[in-house]
Formats: sequence, structure tokens, C-alpha cells
Amino acid sequence: MTFGIIGSGAFGTALSISLSSTNKKLILWTRNQDVVNSVQEIRENRLRLPGYILPQNIIVTNDINQMENCSIILIAVPMQQLRSVVELHRSRLEGKILVACCKGFEVSTGLGPTSILEMASNKTAVLTGPSFAADLASGFPTALTVASKVEGLAQYIQSELGTETLRLYWSDDPIGAEFGGALKNVIAIGCGVTIGAGYGSSSRAALMTRGYSEIISIAPYFGAKPETLSGLSGLGDLSLTCMSSESRNYRYGLALGKQQSFDKNITVEGTSTSSAIILKAKEFKLDTPVMAAINNLVVGKVSLSVAIQSLLSRPPKKE
Repeated sequence: MTFGIIGSGAFGTALSISLSSTNKKLILWTRNQDVVNSVQEIRENRLRLPGYILPQNIIVTNDINQMENCSIILIAVPMQQLRSVVELHRSRLEGKILVACCKGFEVSTGLGPTSILEMASNKTAVLTGPSFAADLASGFPTALTVASKVEGLAQYIQSELGTETLRLYWSDDPIGAEFGGALKNVIAIGCGVTIGAGYGSSSRAALMTRGYSEIISIAPYFGAKPETLSGLSGLGDLSLTCMSSESRNYRYGLALGKQQSFDKNITVEGTSTSSAIILKAKEFKLDTPVMAAINNLVVGKVSLSVAIQSLLSRPPKKE
């Protein structure tokens, strides 16, 4: 059996290394010839994940036709690029089992990744949860959620992709899994801001907890099951992302709190997700003060002091 992975960023590369332990053939597609050259020369993606060797059963290519014989294709590209990738390669994706490995909502439509994959196939799933690329590539024990609304599909993917160090749990709630994976990035930015601004761990814990409560309260309006958010794709991912400088969203928040610039070449999904969720919240007339404050900071609408005051001055309420 052959697996395909579209996207040679840090996570796509790490995923290929992790799955290679099953000794199955893996095709890692990239549009970047420099990545192909790097792997062919030294078996390392020195552009996106330096220091980790890609085993010989991983074939890196920029020829999308090599995906033709792949039974499962995992797509690990930034959320805002997902639609263009699917549209460009639809003929090679049609009818395949497609697994989204990106987090967020499409800003222009508010759609999650599996909804976009459905343009090419009716066999779609999402793989999400608490995981950093370096941990996966290192073979550290990791647990993720694979979710699909197609009966039996999540269980099948679970059986095919699980390894000795990558433990998968299945779910029939892809919307909930996507919801937690997307919104934790927004809260992570806010948590980074609290530390960057020097407010300390207590402030971070408060923002993380109230942010999580906010996510759960609005989940049903989007078709997500609140109980899904207590699992790996929700609370698990939130905990990891909000407390580690390995998280790009958290690091972005740190820089924002310190009023420093941040590398524009680094993808920060939480910035676009914060705008998308606020638009949806307004559509449903939902109260999302934590995420609204974070979004206002991200878009430069308010200062840090004003954002904090907007939260602390709210009327007292029952938890």
C-alpha cells in the first residue's frame, strides 16, 4: 500500500517520517524543487525541517502524477491555500481517501478543511490534535484524532496510519475536530500576548480557560459536538499550543505582546481564523468577548490596554 502526502512543510515532512516506520511506501509531493534536491542529496528537508533524516521509503517529488496509485492522500498545506491545491490537482484527487492535516477556517467562506476536500472526493477526513512537527519526526509518543462523517472511514484510516509511537483515536464529528483545531490557534495568540506583555502565568491560565469556555459555548451553532472539544482535537491541542514557544501562534502572540515585529514568512493560522470566527459570530449573534479582543489586537483595531480593559470591565457573571 502507498500513502501520499501533499505539502512539504514542517508538518507534512514530519508526518512522512513518522508514517515511514510502518515500512509502507510514501510519496511526499512538493512544488519546491529545492526540497526535492535537498532530500535527494542528503535525505533531509533542510528548508522546512532541518536535522531530521527522511528514510529511503519516502519518495519526494514535484510530479503530482505519482499520487495516482496512493490509496490514502494526506494534505498538509496552509488552510488558506487548501482550496487552490484541491482545484489545481482535482483530477488526481477524485475518488481518493483524502485526509486534511491543516487547521483553521477559510476566511472567504468560513468552511473547514473537509468541506473543501469534498470538492474532489466523498471520502474525506481530518487528522488533528496536539502535535508539533519536531515531536512527530523524533518519534516521540503522540496521540491524534482522525475524524470523518463517512461511516467506518475514520476507523479504517486509524488502522492504516497508526504506528508504534503515533496513536490515533477515531471520531465521527469532523466539524468538532476541525473547530477545536482552528480556534485553539486564536486563543494561543492571546495566551502569547499575556506572557509577552509581562502579565504572567495566572493571566495566561485565565485567558486560556475562558477562551476554552467560549469555544464550547458556540460550538453547537456550527454543528460541532461540545464533547468532542474535551478530547485531543480540542482541549488537548489547546493545552499544547497555549503553553509552548514551539507554537507559531503562541510565538506570534509573544511578539504582539512585546510590540515586536514577527517574521511574515511564518504561517500563523490563528490570525486569519480570528477574523473568520468573528464574522461567523456576528452572523449568529454570538457573544465571543475573548476571541473578539484577540482579533481586535491582531488587526490593530485596539491597543493591548484597551483589549484587556474590554474583558476586565465586563459585568460580573456566574462561571
